[in-house]
Amino acid sequence: MKDPHPERQTDAEPPTFDALTSPDELVRGDRTRDDFFDAVLGLETPATAGEVAERAGHGVDAAREYLEWFGRMGIVTRVTESPATYERNQAYLNWRRVQHLRDEYSSEELLEFLQAETERAEGIAEAFDGTSPDEISITDHASETGQSVDDVWERVTDWKTARRRIALLERALTSESGDAADQRPAV
Repeated sequence: MKDPHPERQTDAEPPTFDALTSPDELVRGDRTRDDFFDAVLGLETPATAGEVAERAGHGVDAAREYLEWFGRMGIVTRVTESPATYERNQAYLNWRRVQHLRDEYSSEELLEFLQAETERAEGIAEAFDGTSPDEISITDHASETGQSVDDVWERVTDWKTARRRIALLERALTSESGDAADQRPAV
């Protein structure tokens, strides 16, 4: 091998590649798209591109591009124009969950899950002597029953979760709902 031209020669030592920052440390989290997807899934209220960028740990320009793409896919909806704010599209996420249930489980398994969740929801409703978790005042019930607010809140949350699962399982068991969302391709 020839020596480099004298102008390109140096007395410096070659770099120690082991001392360089590893690529894993340079790249935050998983792929950028996943960072933005996680940020969008965590939205509880409409957010600007700047707020989504901050949650994802990336730049605002990238957030705008991903939010526009997520909008075309149906994952988010634009709420306002100026400033542009976005919210997650819960109907889309529910549709995805229903598709996952249909793909992963047989009708018999889905019926078993539905029966178990229905029994769980009915048991909780009976314990509260109510028909809906939304009608329960957590602090009033805690005070009336001598339970802690945390315990009552946890049971009300379990009740809400059971009801959401029942709704998803019922949709998964309905083969032809006539719902346009059920007929969209997943991606």
